[in-house]
Amino acid sequence: MRIEDLKVAIYADGANIEKMKQMSRLPYIKGFTTNPTLMKKAGVTDYAAFAKAVLSEITDRPVSMEVFADDFDGMEREAKEISSWGKNVFVKIPVMNTHGESSVPLIRKLSAEGIRLNITAVFTVEQVRGAVDAFSEGTENIVSVFAGRILDVGVDAEQTMREALPVCRSKPGTRLLWASVREAFNIVQADRCGTDIITVPDEIIGKLKNFGKDLTEFSQETVKMFVNDGKSLGFSIL
Repeated sequence: MRIEDLKVAIYADGANIEKMKQMSRLPYIKGFTTNPTLMKKAGVTDYAAFAKAVLSEITDRPVSMEVFADDFDGMEREAKEISSWGKNVFVKIPVMNTHGESSVPLIRKLSAEGIRLNITAVFTVEQVRGAVDAFSEGTENIVSVFAGRILDVGVDAEQTMREALPVCRSKPGTRLLWASVREAFNIVQADRCGTDIITVPDEIIGKLKNFGKDLTEFSQETVKMFVNDGKSLGFSIL
């Protein structure tokens, strides 16, 4: 498998603006996503300033930015503000709040106003159906299914994605996204089950250079690594 053979669109997932700028120079990076957890990890202290700096650098590809509020009125106000920051912005709305209350009424309201949405923290096909049903006809939206976390609990995420895909296809303009990537092979999995987008963290994007690599050559490189690291330790067995 080579990167150029993939049908799934690769989005870079992160909140380090310098790395995002670097990723924007890679032709196979088709968009960007971020979230509050990634911003915390990257040390972002001013959300609006960070977002506007990113959007001034990345103007030709979709960028998903997330609301922070936990109440729906707050989410609505934030969503409208975030949407105003750029024509390439998708506003990330969690599928529910921390009380387990569905975001579907808010999704329906925002979509009716033409705001492009990325529904996040989705884990079930039922949640996909609720979100897609709430999208207004003729709007562009993304549904982010956290496939990596689904795999973490021993459930076949590929099956979930296959079931979610026709639901997304039922509303033109809706794309299905494989989120929460754990390893490079997740990209292959997302591609073979027909997923539209996969959002990939920096450390996994760095592994894409190995796609298509000869496995015997890779084996030899690994042995060399072990030998060199062993020598650097200065150990003696005999």
